[in-house]
Amino acid sequence: MWGRRVRRAAKTVARDAPDHGNPKVKHRHAMPFGAQMLDDGTTRFRLWAPGAMEIALETAAGPLRSVAPMKALDDGWFEAILREAPAGTRYSYRCGDTRFPDPASRFNPDDVHGASMVVDPLAFDWSDGNWSGRPWEEAVIYELHIGTFTPEGTFATAVERLDYLVPLGVTALEIMPVADFPGRRNWGYDGVLPFAPDGSYGTPDELKRLVEQAHLRGLMVFLDVVYNHFGPEGNYLHAYAPQFFNPEHHTPWGAAINFDAADSRTVRDFFVQNALYWIEEYRFDGLRLDAVHAIADDSDPDIVTEIALALRAGPGRERKVHLILENDRNQARYLRRDAACRAVQASAQWNDDIHHAFHILITGERDGYYEDYAARPLWYLGRSLAQGFGYQGEISHHRDGAVRGEPSAHLPPAAFVPFLQTHDQVGNRALGERLCAIARPQALRAAAACVLLAPSPPMLFMGEEFAASTPFQFFCDFGSELAAAVTQGRRREFARFERFSNPEAQAEIPDPNAAETFTASKLRWDEIVRPPHSDWLAFHRELLALRHRVIVPRLAAMQTGGAFQVGDNGVLRVQWTLGDGSRLHLIANLSAAAIPSVTMPPGELIYASTRQTGKRARTRKLPGWFVAFSLEGESAR
Repeated sequence: MWGRRVRRAAKTVARDAPDHGNPKVKHRHAMPFGAQMLDDGTTRFRLWAPGAMEIALETAAGPLRSVAPMKALDDGWFEAILREAPAGTRYSYRCGDTRFPDPASRFNPDDVHGASMVVDPLAFDWSDGNWSGRPWEEAVIYELHIGTFTPEGTFATAVERLDYLVPLGVTALEIMPVADFPGRRNWGYDGVLPFAPDGSYGTPDELKRLVEQAHLRGLMVFLDVVYNHFGPEGNYLHAYAPQFFNPEHHTPWGAAINFDAADSRTVRDFFVQNALYWIEEYRFDGLRLDAVHAIADDSDPDIVTEIALALRAGPGRERKVHLILENDRNQARYLRRDAACRAVQASAQWNDDIHHAFHILITGERDGYYEDYAARPLWYLGRSLAQGFGYQGEISHHRDGAVRGEPSAHLPPAAFVPFLQTHDQVGNRALGERLCAIARPQALRAAAACVLLAPSPPMLFMGEEFAASTPFQFFCDFGSELAAAVTQGRRREFARFERFSNPEAQAEIPDPNAAETFTASKLRWDEIVRPPHSDWLAFHRELLALRHRVIVPRLAAMQTGGAFQVGDNGVLRVQWTLGDGSRLHLIANLSAAAIPSVTMPPGELIYASTRQTGKRARTRKLPGWFVAFSLEGESAR
């Protein structure tokens, strides 16, 4: 019964507020959880604590401090309504001797063990006008980590870099998780307060300002959220709501979040409301769901489907809202389209298969999960570029013979996000090296051209576009006992690699908890004006300008994937039929050796990695690391 009431409570409040002739709008997600400022001037505090007999609410507003028992409601809920709890009031809950923040806190300025703060969402005036998002086919995504994107590592200073991203050709930011995590630095995947932006980055209003300013520049903003686990420090739910977890499902983080057992309705509502909250109150244009393959949920519909449908039926009715998945299972079912080629659930999934195949080709590395692609990386690359998934139901030796993936050739390229680098693929290396440090420039340029000019919406990892010299290492800031365990575990993790098989080599792996590991990962923006970084930046700008001018206008209504062929001579060919009926061709030699006498694809050449002089020949020699795209059926001009 409570779950039905919760779902009805979700809405956005928007009010016009004239400001010197410039209309302002206010947005609020009406939260059934946590602290909600009501229209009569009171503040309602609501907590689900089915494992507690009684709960006390402690508040502090300036010099006024109070402790009040909360009223027990049905089904494990507790509630208190106070008249003297304005915005800025600090509050905590107490169960016995345990004092803890609100799990639905909108802001925890003193970190995850401190008091929560009452926030008034209607205090922020939005000035992004009638922003309703952008079509998915226009997406060029830029993944960034707030703490290392700028020297200061804040929402406010990230705004200062937006004018750099627009001429680069980026149309969407994908911000790594900002939910409050323990300590001052973290990748974000150890968050424990999923409604509260981490205080080390700034205030809720500063995050809203970042989204607003991005919209004013035509940029979409996506937020990475984690619904598969809570971080290892600062999670108090076990003390008063053990029903939040299902011990029947085991995960790398312990008992799974309870999405499918008794009392799961309230747990599911908590995360559905979180997804709606970020879209409605912060006006994000979409979410990226981290590692949905790690969500244990046997219900039908599962929580991923429920979240997707809630976004489509809610804010997605009024503006373009996009959902991106990370899903190692390669489940095409989440990516299906309707008759009009619109996403029914998720807009797209990160395509790890493209990354893994490319990584082998341009670096030669073949251990770990790359072993599944090592025998024929070019074939897997072609299949991934043309049909989405590389693994569509085949056996994965890396996964102990498990079958991986579902058929995906019926889906359009828009359902898959290709990339060469991400926080995972860089940061989960022992030293956090970027591809520019381990691959030859010519090979990396060829791979970048394939990703940025193929029909799928591409993604860059911050700094990739100028071959940043700084690594992106794994960093965190846990309490002393947990910190030591994480440091030791990190070094044991890489002991199976020959390079780090001895203790001396393992000691070279950066300590995740050391402040200098975090500092070393910050981008150096002075590099963009100096070669070779300025040359890489110009290269990426040129490719993305070409993408927006020639390819993007032809992508709408593209219905299915393409076709590919790997020749005996090692030439990769891919062909796609675009939404306007024209055909895009890719031909590539992704090796260092030249290939003689190759028939070129038909159509007008729109890109070639080496200049052609004189009349274009039907057959030609392909130098090493050669990539070309041609467009057939309509003028490319």
